[in-house]
Parts: sequence; structure tokens; C-alpha cells
Amino acid sequence: MQAEDCVPVTKVHPLFASPEADAVLASKDGILFHIHSHTLKTTSGWFSSMFSLPQKEQETPGSHPQVTVYLDEDSVVLENLFRCVCGLTIPQLDSYDVIEPLLYAAEKYDMPGPLSIVRALVMTPPLLEDPLRLFVISCRYGWVDIAQHAARQTLTLNILHESNRPVLRKLDALPLLSLIDLHRGRRDLLKERLNEPPFVSDTGPSSCSHCASPVDYHTWRELKHAMIMEMDVRPLGDTICEDTLTEWPQAKSCWEAKCTTCSRVLYDRMHTLLAIRTCIDALPTSIS
Repeated sequence: MQAEDCVPVTKVHPLFASPEADAVLASKDGILFHIHSHTLKTTSGWFSSMFSLPQKEQETPGSHPQVTVYLDEDSVVLENLFRCVCGLTIPQLDSYDVIEPLLYAAEKYDMPGPLSIVRALVMTPPLLEDPLRLFVISCRYGWVDIAQHAARQTLTLNILHESNRPVLRKLDALPLLSLIDLHRGRRDLLKERLNEPPFVSDTGPSSCSHCASPVDYHTWRELKHAMIMEMDVRPLGDTICEDTLTEWPQAKSCWEAKCTTCSRVLYDRMHTLLAIRTCIDALPTSIS
């Protein structure tokens, strides 16, 4: 709250211009909001505490005494906030650039109403289309179920890409580490399972299952490496399960590999693809 002479007041907001209102709130860009103090007290813990303090006595009998409070938010944020608590039409909240300052203001002034409205709206398009920012705000405000949903949706992203750093900086250490553990854990677990049956072992001497001649599974080793690298870029693993995998150069070399003695193919393409999909489907999708 600022001193009265710090804000150059210019005009009254048309949606909040009631002459009956006994409280005036001024935005940092000089817009006035006339609101009944009863509304503020019943929807905001911050204003309830403020109005519980002794107020200036009414100077003129029959008039409506007004308390002017200068706030730090601009008029756009305050309009959205007061629309939510005054029973007016809910503003268009369709981007994180709009809802993030609204959430900060609602948290600051202890207004659960706007918080609950935004909580419902973040699970609708287009806000769902940015799962990383959804994860950040859901962690900040303790929306556990939404945080789990957002964490799953981030598996389509390379969260460690430089372009995501500004968003990740907003996370506290614990949720950040949990999200990284989910992404890296899926990659590492897939790497581990690709070295287990039913997949062939490429770590030591091997022989053809048909003629027992020595074989080298280097094509499978190269395909495994390519899949693990793909999991770094897109931990969901859906691009590995798609038919496009068969077009990868490493996959083509793998399916074409044969025993040099009996010319039998070394890998059953269909069974290998099914086993890969089964492994990816079993990977964890939630944060701890």
C-alpha cells in the first residue's frame, strides 16, 4: 500500500464506479476502483484485516466515507481480480501472461475465490497447451492433481532445452528435481530394460541362434543408442513406438543384419518393436 500522493490518479474504472461504495482502490497506473468494503472484507483476508483497524470517522452525516488504498498492481490485473470477487462476468483468462499476475495478486490479498476460478480454467485449452508453465503454477499453489497431470504432459518436451530455462527458474528446488527425475528416470530405465531379455545382449561374445556362428550385434547397439538419445529429446517415447522408427537408418541396418555364415536375419522386427513398445508403456509417468 502506497501513500496517497504517489499515484497520479486519472479516472474511475467504468465497471467499478458506484457512488455508494465506501472504499476506493487505486492501481499503480492511476485507475480508481470504487468497491464496497463489505465485499472486500468477505472475499479477502488481507482487506478483512485492514478494515478491522480503526477507520477515520465520517465527517459529513449521511455521506459515504471513502478509504483510498493505493495498490502495487496495474489496472488490468486489478480489474480481473475484482471481477472475480464482485460477481461480474469472469474475464478472458486464456494465457499464462494474464493468469500469473492475477494469481500473484489473489495470493497476496488472500482471495481464495479467484484462485479457485483459475484452478478450474487451467485444465481447459489453450492453457493445457503449455504443460511446463502449468506445472510451475500448480506446484506453487499446491494443486497436486494438476501438477501430476502437467508433469505427464511435459514428457513431450525437452525440459532442459535452453528455451525452457526462464520457466524452470520459477520452480522451487524440490519440484524441479522431481520433474528432472521423471524425465531422466524414464530414459535410464528404458536403457536398462533394453539390455535385458527378450532383447539380445551386445556386451560380450554372441552366436547365431541358428548355426551357432559368432555374430556381432553392433547394429542393435547403435539402434539402442539412437532410442536413448530420442528419449532425451522427447521422454514420452511415442516417437520410438511409431511406425516412423522403422525408417531410422539405425533401425533399417538392424532389420537388415544377417548372420555372415547362414544368412539368417539376426532380429525379428515385429517382436522387437512389440517388446520396445511394452517397455516404454511400463515406464513411470508421475512424479514422486
